[in-house]
Amino acid sequence: MKVTPLKSPIVVFLLLIVTCHDGMGQTRPPRKGAFYFSWGYNTEAYTASTIKIDQPAQNNHYSFTGVHGHDHRGWDEGLFSKALTIPQYNYRLGFLFGDKHDLGVEINFDHTKFIFPDGPAHVQGVLRGRNVDTTVNFQKPDFYYYLNNGANFLLFNIVKRWHWKESRNGVVRLDGLGKFGIGPVVPHVDNKFFGDQPNDPHFQVGGWNTGLEGAFRATFYRHVYLELAGKLDYARYSNLKIYMGTAKQAFGTAEVILNLGIAFPAGKRG
Repeated sequence: MKVTPLKSPIVVFLLLIVTCHDGMGQTRPPRKGAFYFSWGYNTEAYTASTIKIDQPAQNNHYSFTGVHGHDHRGWDEGLFSKALTIPQYNYRLGFLFGDKHDLGVEINFDHTKFIFPDGPAHVQGVLRGRNVDTTVNFQKPDFYYYLNNGANFLLFNIVKRWHWKESRNGVVRLDGLGKFGIGPVVPHVDNKFFGDQPNDPHFQVGGWNTGLEGAFRATFYRHVYLELAGKLDYARYSNLKIYMGTAKQAFGTAEVILNLGIAFPAGKRG
């Protein structure tokens, strides 16, 4: 298989981390902390939500209710045939403190996608100055609402690690991790409603989210690990840019995440 330039640095970096673990590192006192970084992919399920539209210049104040959005994984459509950042991806960058490395902090980012599905949608409120309570048909290119370049959850987490088991030769170590945090959402908004012009699709800081994550981590040769995680997130989006107005919504998310990571000691020795 041909390795693209986007993938080869990750492979080389992991090999360097594994091969740099030599006898010298074992003869000196261990360091007081450890950095880690991981990259992976995810899938989501969303709660039903309401999308509220406000366009004062057009006298529009209406809502789409009972919206059942879905994700767009991308990694199940040929992961190695596209750039690494096209599918729903995630990364974690963290630091564990102390001799036991059992408490830490983490930057936690999930590139998730929320798609308003094609088909009937219930709308109620005020449209062009008139009360409405009806069903409309969503279908691109005339009628759509996507956070397709990301609903994008960014969290600043507190991390707790529990050591479960380690093989006698130290080759495999099993740990559990719990994480909790809060942070901004950075959605990419793309939409068009009721014959309006489409908005100018763009990224924006558009609200906040909070999340709780539990993970199982298997570490090999002390540096390389696989991590399988389940996560619950609640996000509130506000002031999302649409044509001549704004939108807002809130929903809960259940995620399943698989990461490949590296960990290496850092900080003072002793």
